[in-house]
Amino acid sequence: MKIDVEHAVDHERVPDVGLAPPTAHGGLVDVFRRRYVLRLLVRKEIQARYSGSFLGLFWSYVQPGVRFAMYFFVMGIILQLHKNVPVFGVHMFAGMVFVHYFTETFGSGTRSIVRNKAILKKMAMPREMFPVASMLVSAFHVIPGMVILAPACVFIGWTPDPAGVGAGLLGFLIIMVYGTALALLFSAANVYFRDFSNIVQTLTTFVTFSVPMIYPYAIVDDRFGRFADLYLLNPIAEAVLLSQRCFWVNATPNPAYTKAVDLPPNLFQLGVAHLAAGLVVLLVAQVVFGKLQYKFAERL
Repeated sequence: MKIDVEHAVDHERVPDVGLAPPTAHGGLVDVFRRRYVLRLLVRKEIQARYSGSFLGLFWSYVQPGVRFAMYFFVMGIILQLHKNVPVFGVHMFAGMVFVHYFTETFGSGTRSIVRNKAILKKMAMPREMFPVASMLVSAFHVIPGMVILAPACVFIGWTPDPAGVGAGLLGFLIIMVYGTALALLFSAANVYFRDFSNIVQTLTTFVTFSVPMIYPYAIVDDRFGRFADLYLLNPIAEAVLLSQRCFWVNATPNPAYTKAVDLPPNLFQLGVAHLAAGLVVLLVAQVVFGKLQYKFAERL
């Protein structure tokens, strides 16, 4: 009789719920519910990148400076593009910061699942954690670029305005959303076929020339006319224009003229539309990732 009572008590303590796998998942929502694990993963990624380095995080300032110097020398000095673009250095570097954020998120996010396969096999955690962590590490490396860009703009005579700050934030969100969405899709595909890592490296080489960074948007508008609208379907090009609205426009001698000539008239409407479309793409990427993730362990 005593045993029956104990079994009855134990039965009452066990909740009557269905079984679920340890990684049963709420997608990206579950990632941010486990913020502590996400912070640890981001910290691990940053530390791993600079482990054994004498200069450490200082490299995150050296590298954007070197990239800027290289592009400025080739495009500004050799090709003389600076003659057609006022304050060419700011025009280029404002775009470069956002372009690098996208390419790093896309590239490192694609490799994130395969690179962390040992952790994935040992710990029950949302698989989306790894592409999201790559995006946050890439966002961390935007800071040094901004630390270089903002003082240079102030020195030239740049004064921020609310519309410009809003444009910069909108551009940043566009890059973040599209970078994360593509990282989710391609990281899942890369588990099945490692070729996708090389495909992404090839694709990112085109990004620099598909956005108005080393040339002004005015050239596109002049040469393609109404077909320039097709160019603006590229969300990364739109994000670069928004970053230039934030930093470059008010650093030029005549901001009103620059806005009229070198930016599309519907810049903000296009930005909001791209952000809305990006959220839809992110949702689709989450659904596809969720369907593919159940064979990750088998494929890895």
